[in-house]
Amino acid sequence: MIVTGGGTGGHTYPALTTITTLRARLAETGAEPELLWVGVRDSLEAKIAARAGVPFKAIVTGKLRRSTNPRDLLRNVVDAFRIPLGVLQAVAIAGRTKPAVVLSTGGYVSVPIGLAARLFGVPYLLHEQTLSLGLANRILARVATRVLLSHESSLAHVPARSRERSVVTGNPIRPEILAGDRANGLAAFGLDPAVPFVLVTGGAAGARQINQMLTAVLPDVLPHCQIVHQCGSLDIAEMRQVAAGLPPGLAHRYRVLDFIHDELPDLLAAADIVIARSGAGTVAELTALGKTCVLVPYPYSAGGEQRVAARTLAAQGAAVMLDGAEATPEQLRHTIRALLADPARRAAMAHAAAGYGRPDAADRVVAEILAVAARR
Repeated sequence: MIVTGGGTGGHTYPALTTITTLRARLAETGAEPELLWVGVRDSLEAKIAARAGVPFKAIVTGKLRRSTNPRDLLRNVVDAFRIPLGVLQAVAIAGRTKPAVVLSTGGYVSVPIGLAARLFGVPYLLHEQTLSLGLANRILARVATRVLLSHESSLAHVPARSRERSVVTGNPIRPEILAGDRANGLAAFGLDPAVPFVLVTGGAAGARQINQMLTAVLPDVLPHCQIVHQCGSLDIAEMRQVAAGLPPGLAHRYRVLDFIHDELPDLLAAADIVIARSGAGTVAELTALGKTCVLVPYPYSAGGEQRVAARTLAAQGAAVMLDGAEATPEQLRHTIRALLADPARRAAMAHAAAGYGRPDAADRVVAEILAVAARR
């Protein structure tokens, strides 16, 4: 199988999780898949493939930027000459390896391999993580054997002639995320099991907007809860100063880190409330776990996808969304205190989130891969 997709963690980690699940499934029968990951040199996907022991082949690719900024327009012209070269490289790779199936998880690097799969008549599956299809996947959906979607509502965004080839699988989630232990999460940071626990994260890089909102409300909410905060490397010095300035009676209830490593699954299991961005991977994890969450969408996500995801969950009672004029310290303070004071509401939100989640997404994607490959 050729795997392609990357550029961001949102594209790369679902591919990695699918590979891991496929290997485990075939190992049950004594078999092992022969894999090749095609991506961009010195990229996230190149690092992840090396870490996972998957052979990697680099190709060049271009990106179509929808900005009218003169610099972006010039970069579009340059990339217009890179795309045909990437397609030729992809054709050469597909012709040489003769894959049984191709899987792509999005990003512009997936376009050349998708077109090469179509040229050679190789079964081709694409997976979309977000509610609305990205530009690359809108192009590739027209040639895909199967279009794998993370959400039912995504069907409306699939080209009409591709809908009969579409199936909702969910977004593959790292298996370790689903295996967290509440007691371990509390013990790792010396948290009190009797005090509600709020986990705050802006993702691996942090989110300054969330950090600043939280800074303003810590003295008001810490009497009612304890917080572990992943703030990102850029703001860690500032947030440590904030922590040092807390009243002595509250300081022990706030832990700040630049990045949460292996403890994340256990902390997620322990959290009574999670405050986070609403990227596709984050939403998939929080809903699969059935967590009560407050979502602060990244305002500049491509196509406003984070706003769409947060709004969808909020409309179903599965999250609280703080966006635009409502993304203020005052609203965050009110939301945290209201949720802490209302366990029944938290339980209802968690139940609604779980109804939206698909913890078996990786198994569903692998089933589609094996079914398509078997029919070849």
